[in-house]
Amino acid sequence: MDSASPTALQPPTPPLAELRDLSVRWGRNCVLDGVNLTLQPGERLVVVGPSGAGKSTILRLLAGLQLPTGGTLLLHGQPQRYLRLDQENPPDVRLVFQNPALLGSLTVGQNVGFLLYRYGRLSEAEIRQRVSHALEAVGLGGIEHLLPGELSGGMQKRVSFARALIAAPQLGHAQMPLLLFDEPTAGLDPVACTRIEDLIVRATEVAQASSVVVSHVHSTIERTGQQMVLLYGGVFRWAGDLAAYRSTDNPYVVQFRSGSLRGPMQPAEA
Repeated sequence: MDSASPTALQPPTPPLAELRDLSVRWGRNCVLDGVNLTLQPGERLVVVGPSGAGKSTILRLLAGLQLPTGGTLLLHGQPQRYLRLDQENPPDVRLVFQNPALLGSLTVGQNVGFLLYRYGRLSEAEIRQRVSHALEAVGLGGIEHLLPGELSGGMQKRVSFARALIAAPQLGHAQMPLLLFDEPTAGLDPVACTRIEDLIVRATEVAQASSVVVSHVHSTIERTGQQMVLLYGGVFRWAGDLAAYRSTDNPYVVQFRSGSLRGPMQPAEA
């Protein structure tokens, strides 16, 4: 009998993230009701749905900032049972907030390299080099000395993207990162939206990562997504790729795409 090849002996790569019958409840309020989701390595996923549907809750779960009340969350095939700060070896997950969340008293360079300075394992020269490369990747080379208050809103967003490109030194490089973007283009003009949308795709490629984007902006959905899920009433009402999203006659997607007041998604009664 022929011996098996090395490739055949390698175990299959697990999904980067998996939600199995995941639920989140606050008293009688059910935010997520037994949802299931799989994110493959290198995939870009967009979670859509009306405001208050629980989209940001999914990001908090993936980021380790919140625990589910039922079901299982796995990252790189490992169940996540503790909040991020309680883990000795947390997975490499980087959350880009809707607000850039920059520290106003620090320079751009200090903000982007915050984790590098905090853990103090690199020389000043190496930190500056990494920060410079990250800023150049988002088209903001040479602004390390400026303060956040001297930047436009769009530039602050891009600085927060540059910060997400730099891994915390203690995490190493053994795992593919997971990038999370919470309403990354909210409040931006169309030109700034396009720049940020292109950066999401580029950042995912540069970091050799998978990404999850929460958005209700149609251009962001179209430009950044490979796979889509629509969340409403605590469950996923539809899932598919970008081409299917554009053409499906699913009533939830049709209403979301058109912005119609008529359809299955209605505001909760007082």
